[in-house]
Amino acid sequence: MFKINDNYLKLPGSYLFSTIGKKVNAYSQANPDKKIIRLGIGDVTQPLAPVIIEALHGAVEEMGNAETFKGYAPDLGYEFLRSAIADNDYKARGCDITADEIFISDGAKCDSGNIQEIFSLDNKIAVCDPVYPVYVDTNVMAGRTGVYDEKKETWSDVIYMPCLAENNFAPEIPKETPDLIYLCFPNNPTGSTITKAQLQEWVDYANRVGAVIIYDAAYEAYISEADVPHTIYECEGARTCAIELRSFSKNAGFTGVRLGCTVIPKDLKCGDVMLHSLWARRHGTKYNGAPYIVQRAGEAVYSREGKEQLKKQVAYYMNNAKYIMNGLKEAGYTVSGGVNAPYIWLKAPNGMTSWEFFDYLLENANVVGTPGSGFGPSGETYFRLTAFGSYENTVAAVDRIKAL
Repeated sequence: MFKINDNYLKLPGSYLFSTIGKKVNAYSQANPDKKIIRLGIGDVTQPLAPVIIEALHGAVEEMGNAETFKGYAPDLGYEFLRSAIADNDYKARGCDITADEIFISDGAKCDSGNIQEIFSLDNKIAVCDPVYPVYVDTNVMAGRTGVYDEKKETWSDVIYMPCLAENNFAPEIPKETPDLIYLCFPNNPTGSTITKAQLQEWVDYANRVGAVIIYDAAYEAYISEADVPHTIYECEGARTCAIELRSFSKNAGFTGVRLGCTVIPKDLKCGDVMLHSLWARRHGTKYNGAPYIVQRAGEAVYSREGKEQLKKQVAYYMNNAKYIMNGLKEAGYTVSGGVNAPYIWLKAPNGMTSWEFFDYLLENANVVGTPGSGFGPSGETYFRLTAFGSYENTVAAVDRIKAL
């Protein structure tokens, strides 16, 4: 008789955004006349930049000719894209990262979930609380998180690092020593950031205790303040303790195109074993690579025209964030985020739980956001709105909320 991986049965409920989708769909079917504005899932709405469309068309034409046709991509990804990433995201910032330390993938979500496979099951993870659900859920699926406490909504073998208003929604060094530390800055869901000096403290700590930092930099393109690092490799010593995840979804609108990368320096070792070698083995065995046409589109992101066009797109979303921030403050809400990230983190009013506020907004304003409790116990009574909608919908949503 076959057996299943019963770690999946430990997961409470369905994936957060699947639950939201089901609730919204049920409301829509019951109220077909209501126009719902969705500011919940962090999906972009602006079309791909012209230079990216041009690159896609050019690559498609290449695929139609025997002389330029491409089949399987190299395991790490095409050198032209890896070199563009190394030159623009790292060397231009004074970071010592080479093209052969970059692995191209179809997005940061997959990599953030799969990276745990190269680590032993007895490693203890530490996560920010609230946190992007994928970090915890994929470790649950692997069997690394222990027993779930329904009342506390925590796992026995996970170290939670509360990110609260009192500490500006930034984690503090935990009392219990972790083996793997998940950090995401600018943060999803709170939109918070830490300074380079604060991140350096984490790098120093990880090197001191022998931990690995898994650093999610998916939102670095939205950084506007000078002292906020765009990559963990701006910190001294990060090459020996950090893996970085990067995404083209939010900076270039690739949510429906799919492209990302993971950076593993060759200096990062467990004894004599390079983590780079382990991930290369996993990558080559389980992954067939992002399509050639998509990697060519990724290369266009780093062209002069690409940088100019995408800077305008980022500004568009951050203008939405500013409108949401100002509108909610005028309405009396306690709000943070929205400065270096396209997420606004607000306190649910009148003592509501986060799911109560979700239902309240859906039913009374026909606006969808994300309940903070879905990101962890410290997210309870908070709520996330995204700035990825159209400007017109963003204005309409804020006006509806202000009218409540």
